[in-house]
Amino acid sequence: MRIKRTTPRSGTARRSRLIAITAGLVAAAALTVPSASADTASTYSANQLTSASDAVLEADVPGTAWHIDKATNALVVTADSTVSAAEIAKIKREAGTNAGAIRVERTPGKFSKLLAGGDAIYATSWRCSAGFNVRNSAGTYFFVTAGHCTDGNPPWYTNSSRTTSIGPTAGSSFPGNDYGLVRYANTSLAHPGTVGNQDITSAANATVGMSVTRRGSTTGTHSGSVTGLNATVNYGGGDIVYGMIRTNVCAEPGDSGGPLYSGTRAIGLTSGGSGNCSSGGTTFFQPVTEALSAYGVSVY
Repeated sequence: MRIKRTTPRSGTARRSRLIAITAGLVAAAALTVPSASADTASTYSANQLTSASDAVLEADVPGTAWHIDKATNALVVTADSTVSAAEIAKIKREAGTNAGAIRVERTPGKFSKLLAGGDAIYATSWRCSAGFNVRNSAGTYFFVTAGHCTDGNPPWYTNSSRTTSIGPTAGSSFPGNDYGLVRYANTSLAHPGTVGNQDITSAANATVGMSVTRRGSTTGTHSGSVTGLNATVNYGGGDIVYGMIRTNVCAEPGDSGGPLYSGTRAIGLTSGGSGNCSSGGTTFFQPVTEALSAYGVSVY
């Protein structure tokens, strides 16, 4: 499932998705249950693994996410509870002679975008979480969040009654990517360089095994580790995102956009996933370094 917004948008299919926001600048351990393993194969080349990845994309099965695991020389396909055995078979047919490179892992729940977060932020009809406070070279302050939250370029507020303005959406990229930028237009609002009590001083790329923490407005703070890199996630309805960080950190609707960090380093923005913080799940994050580079901003 994607980490959805708390209220569906109207007018388009995207607006029915849920998103997770973390307005406080900021998913616990997600449970992945293996259900099918790759055919024990000989070694697959990088080109064969890439071809298998392209085949999964071509199969276009909502509720799947996949990444190349270099350590095991396999294409790991994570399938949520909505994916049928017939759809798994379809994926393997598409992969053809490279089907043996695919290892299927099941995860509970449904992949969706999550709208909510650390410190809640509110758009016209949904709630997300703010990610990290950032600024540009001119000294203008913004925060980054999920692109499925900023899709449509809505104005943002600090409260559900939408009486205290934060400012406008200044940039948005979704699908493909999942990041957006909101400008602080209300000069009375504080914008500290922290996530909760954690000072954030730099941004970094994730590595497999890295210990990470996520904060969101729905479920608060949860920790876990990075389990994969450069994952592609198919949320359905044409909403496919690339280059995501795969983790075993839980998240729920409303956590979308919230921060993923490792110590003082900003790592990612909550995109979506499956499960919840009671039973666990798998959560994916947009690498924050890509968003910072796209908008010419930095954490502080």
